[in-house]
Amino acid sequence: MANILKSGAIFIFLLCVADLVSGQIRYAIPEELEHGAFVGNIAEDFTLKIWELPARKFRLVSDDKKQYMAVNQENGILYVNERIDRELICRQSAPCSLSFQVVLDNPLEIHHVAVEILDVNDNSPRFSKDEFSLQIGELTAPGARFPVERARDPDVGPNAISTYQISPNEHFGIKVQTRTDGSKTAELLLEKSLDREQQSSFHIVLTAIDGGIPHRSGTTQILIIVIDGNDNAPAFDHEVYEAIIPENAPQGTLVTTIKAVDLDQGVNGEITYSFTSHVSERIFELFQLDPITGEIRVQAVLDFEESSVYELDVQAVDSAPPIMTGRAKVMIDLIDMNDNIPEIQVSSVSNIIPEDAAPGSVIAAISVTDLDSGANGQVECQVSGDIPFKLQKFLTNNYKLVTRGTLDRETAPLYNISVSAWDKGSPPLHTSKIILVSVSDINDNAPRFIKSSYNVYLMENNTPGESIFAVTALDPDLDQNGEVIYSIVNSQIDEEPMSAYVTINSKNGKLYAIRSFDYETLKYFNVKIQAEDAGSPPLSSTATMNIIILDQNDNSPVIVSPLTLNSSASVEISPQSVYPGYLITKVIATDADSGQNARLSYQLLGATDPSLFTVGSLTGEVRATGRLRDQDIITERLILSVKDNGQPSLSSTVTVSFSIVPNFTEISSEQNNVPSQSKYFSDLNRYLIIIFGSTSFLFLVTIIFLIALKFTQKRNIAENYNSTACSYRRNNSNNVFNQRPATKPPLNYSGTAQTEGFGFTVCLSPESSKSDFLFLKPCHPTLPFSEVNVRDTNVMS
Repeated sequence: MANILKSGAIFIFLLCVADLVSGQIRYAIPEELEHGAFVGNIAEDFTLKIWELPARKFRLVSDDKKQYMAVNQENGILYVNERIDRELICRQSAPCSLSFQVVLDNPLEIHHVAVEILDVNDNSPRFSKDEFSLQIGELTAPGARFPVERARDPDVGPNAISTYQISPNEHFGIKVQTRTDGSKTAELLLEKSLDREQQSSFHIVLTAIDGGIPHRSGTTQILIIVIDGNDNAPAFDHEVYEAIIPENAPQGTLVTTIKAVDLDQGVNGEITYSFTSHVSERIFELFQLDPITGEIRVQAVLDFEESSVYELDVQAVDSAPPIMTGRAKVMIDLIDMNDNIPEIQVSSVSNIIPEDAAPGSVIAAISVTDLDSGANGQVECQVSGDIPFKLQKFLTNNYKLVTRGTLDRETAPLYNISVSAWDKGSPPLHTSKIILVSVSDINDNAPRFIKSSYNVYLMENNTPGESIFAVTALDPDLDQNGEVIYSIVNSQIDEEPMSAYVTINSKNGKLYAIRSFDYETLKYFNVKIQAEDAGSPPLSSTATMNIIILDQNDNSPVIVSPLTLNSSASVEISPQSVYPGYLITKVIATDADSGQNARLSYQLLGATDPSLFTVGSLTGEVRATGRLRDQDIITERLILSVKDNGQPSLSSTVTVSFSIVPNFTEISSEQNNVPSQSKYFSDLNRYLIIIFGSTSFLFLVTIIFLIALKFTQKRNIAENYNSTACSYRRNNSNNVFNQRPATKPPLNYSGTAQTEGFGFTVCLSPESSKSDFLFLKPCHPTLPFSEVNVRDTNVMS
């Protein structure tokens, strides 16, 4: 063995040949090389740089269970990785080669490499037995030939058996013949007639010699026994029988019938048919020869792909000693049938491909084989279904699976690619194979809110820090490309940053209030929320959130008239002017809330004599039910309540006491003899005497003015009896009336119509409904409403 390896190493340089044909490199090496033996510089043959080997993930892909070859990544040399026994790998087949693929990534390249394993003469010829016997009749004429046992040598080509020799003798020679498969057989040639009486047996050494260098040989003993008598051998009617049958013929199918004739009579002419010793064991397994009839029948499955021609050596042996034999050949040709399904082999599969892969990106290398021949072995291949993949043919029966369109992971994250192959036989046979390819995600989708705008209703006086809403943005991408981060886009409310009002949880989109909101200060505001993914580069979208503050009944009514001090108020009245239904005073209140929370109602909670007064539940007007005495006025106390319509309801109370004022109008009327109509003008005359008593001309003018004003007031009272003591008008023009500050909310009064566009204030006394003269005065903007009203009342009084 050491000599063989040494010889192989000497000739390795001559045997290793690289041949690049159609993208394939071929090398040739002898078998039995040691581990690490040089095969070829594969990097140089593929014109690759050494640094490309690890960078492009240079690797060998083989279907063999053992990795017979390997590549040194540091120098690109292909070397023997495991001991190669050609006889174990290929048996008697020649030539014998190992095939594998060289695969490189970035970009994907696939090359085919074949390493032919050259036979080394490492096996000696061997006979199945150490000794064989042969009977030859003495009457056998010189020139007769007798087949001898065939030796077996696993080596092929020149290392197989090349000749046979026998030990020197005077009667026998050796004749070597070459069969159609190239193997050698030997026959003993009778060169001189035998005489049993002189020598009844012979011992001859048969030697089988192969053609290797150095030669190897094997020997066996042949015992030749000389038989007396039977001197005619059976003769076949044909030297060669030919038969044609289809492969896969059923068991028992008749192949042919052989026939031989023996001219001897009796026992010497009885013939038995059999296969000769030259027939291999495989022939005995496949065919059966009837020893009596000579019929040859199929007894096992015949496979055209295993062998298309079978050569059978048959013999006819008579029964009388010495046994004589006649020989013939049977040539059986098989007809190929379409009995092999195409086979699909997939290598170098990229199971994961990015969704932005360009059309034409290589996914896998596919090879298709069919063991049949002719049209039965011609194969077509394609990808099934409407998918963005196709096959590109680059060598015979070799394809590349590539992309043919754009991919979208969100639409189809996984493809089961069915590759179908069929031959051109009749009927055609087909097969298919599934290649699983996953589409990897890229950040090609921005987060999307369920709605572009949200309306959030939030009750005022909320608890700071509580969650008020939650938004959701969906991103169909995966992992960090689909991870949504929420944030608030920077903006301001009244020069304050939005972060002072609300904040958002960046993970789940929950919106939290930073402060407690007051409806009376801020009724609504907008928040722009951004959803951004964690991809690179990140993608984002926005949504608008309209936060509407809802009113809560958190403000009690405030009594602005009459002027109160410690929830007490004093009203001056003249007993002489009081009549049933007379307006004693009017309670005016405001509520900073809105809606039902600012809808006010008035109620008399207590009085010294409740029968003397009534209170309008909606207007707050306190009216007399009859005439009052001085004693009633001095002692009377009213407890009035103002209540809103909120839930729960809030209220305020005021205690009203009365004081008596002199009746100047009545005194003046007695002195001046005022007509009986003074009943209706007593209050007016009292004011006129105080203010305009000096001049009659001015008195006359004033009378005319007051009469006109009287009719005007009556008309206003008829139209709106429940008019308020103070109303306002906003006007953009420059006028003498003071405007209310724009930043404060308008006051709400029960029973008062509020009309936009007013900008001035008219202040009236509580008893203005019975007065014939009105004093108009602008309300001071810095004083509370109740103070302004009291001051105006004092002036008018």
